[in-house]
Amino acid sequence: MFINYAHRGASEYAPENTVASFDLGIKMGADGIETDVQRTRDGEMVLFHNDKLDGRCSCTGKIEDYTLAELKEMDFGSWKDEKYAGEKITTLEEFAERYFHLDLTFAIELKSCGCEEKTLEIIKRYNAMDKVYVSSFQFEFLEEMRSLDKDIRLSWLILEPINKETCEKLLSIGGVQICPKTEVTEKEHVELAKSMGLEVRLWGTFTTELMKKACTLGVEGTTINFPDKLKEYLDK
Repeated sequence: MFINYAHRGASEYAPENTVASFDLGIKMGADGIETDVQRTRDGEMVLFHNDKLDGRCSCTGKIEDYTLAELKEMDFGSWKDEKYAGEKITTLEEFAERYFHLDLTFAIELKSCGCEEKTLEIIKRYNAMDKVYVSSFQFEFLEEMRSLDKDIRLSWLILEPINKETCEKLLSIGGVQICPKTEVTEKEHVELAKSMGLEVRLWGTFTTELMKKACTLGVEGTTINFPDKLKEYLDK
């Protein structure tokens, strides 16, 4: 099955990592959602991608500079379009309550250190272990997550093409999914990963040309900013 992951929701059309974006992605036919977890100053898990708030929020600085209460006072929608003015930051707890009961697959990327324990606790509390892949570019975050639980599904996001060494490293912690950029991935890379027992999910599928390429590689899915176009293409 090829999973159409709405990347931070339908982020081409709505402010990324907001309820508006996630809801739109589902409406557009996505059967997966990708999102990013960061830690607030008071230790709460919120969904936000960038290192800094600048340009994605009514304030500046970093997520870790603010408490959840302070972040909830900010506007996370106007930067995209005035019709999204007042859109609030979403906590992982709110996300779990709203979406984890749905028939979807989730890719949750750890963006900052110290997110592992609470992220795992929320996934378990909402009985979503079989629906979630926890991912990161930071291998040490995945190592920490594995130390907390032997069953959580781990995905490693990588910049370089898939190779034997990266697959072996991921397998050494019981990881199940390798995640390279679409642009640098070819069929032989996917075949290598699969021969070693790994799934492959793509990222960086930013154009319709790359979207079409992703669909030819035999992977388990891709994150995409325009899930409507991928749904239409897959349906043909």
